[in-house]
Amino acid sequence: MIYDCAIVGGGPAGLNAALVLGRARRNVAIFDDDQPRNRVTRASHGFITRDGVTPADFRRIAYEEVLKYPSVRHWQTGVTGVRKTKNGFCVLTASGKAVEARKLIFASGLKEVLPNIEGLHEYYGKSVFNCPYCDGWEMRDRPLAVISEEPSVFHMAKLLYNWSKDLIVCTNGGAPLTDEQRQRLESRGIRVIRTQVVAFSGHDGQLESIRFADGSLIERGGAFITPKFLPKAEFKDALGYETNDDGGIAVDAAGRSSVKGIYAAGDAAYVRPSQVVYAAAAGSKVAITVNMDLTDEDFGE
Repeated sequence: MIYDCAIVGGGPAGLNAALVLGRARRNVAIFDDDQPRNRVTRASHGFITRDGVTPADFRRIAYEEVLKYPSVRHWQTGVTGVRKTKNGFCVLTASGKAVEARKLIFASGLKEVLPNIEGLHEYYGKSVFNCPYCDGWEMRDRPLAVISEEPSVFHMAKLLYNWSKDLIVCTNGGAPLTDEQRQRLESRGIRVIRTQVVAFSGHDGQLESIRFADGSLIERGGAFITPKFLPKAEFKDALGYETNDDGGIAVDAAGRSSVKGIYAAGDAAYVRPSQVVYAAAAGSKVAITVNMDLTDEDFGE
């Protein structure tokens, strides 16, 4: 069987694309390794009717809805390779299957490379986060730290000032701030610390203090960091699609990549802002594009 569309990734973008295509009576194969990036998060926010939902419940509800459509098939497995064929593409899975499809949507999202800070994994997703729009409300009015070696640390600090005025900025041994930026932060009572952060301490996932390389400690009730984001699925060499400055798959306004028949949605394409509602909307949009492209081909246009 040759599917109309194969979707690599079972996050909000991939699932919403599968929903739209299933409703369009398209044969869809969706591949999902069940390792979402937000699995460490206790709750997802900012999606109307689903504010505060756990990632596990979101996926459960989404699959219940998507798999009601008989033309959608779910493969719970990772994808190890993709190659072009005369009919479109062949997806090779970790479970040893080879599945052909006319069109291919990458909705595989990102993987995070976290800073090398002792104890970080115990607190990440509980009291240490990367997105103020996702978790700033829950951390409001706490004493917070912004930890980053990237120039974006200034933007992050400005944003978080809306949720808490008790802020420190830790550049982790780097110097990403200009003198003017540092002065603007300090004029609002935001202390800037260049000493490297070496460890987090606390209990039950709740941050209590940050330790620096010089041995000093500062009490904090939470922190925001800036991980490095890399594509979770990387098939650029095999397929030849172009990437954008953030490393995502470059697409046009409708979700088409530079390679005919390949599309991308969600974090796989635009990287930022990384939110559930953005990804789901992108999945819907790209599914409509795929359906129209299939329709035009079938009508010989």
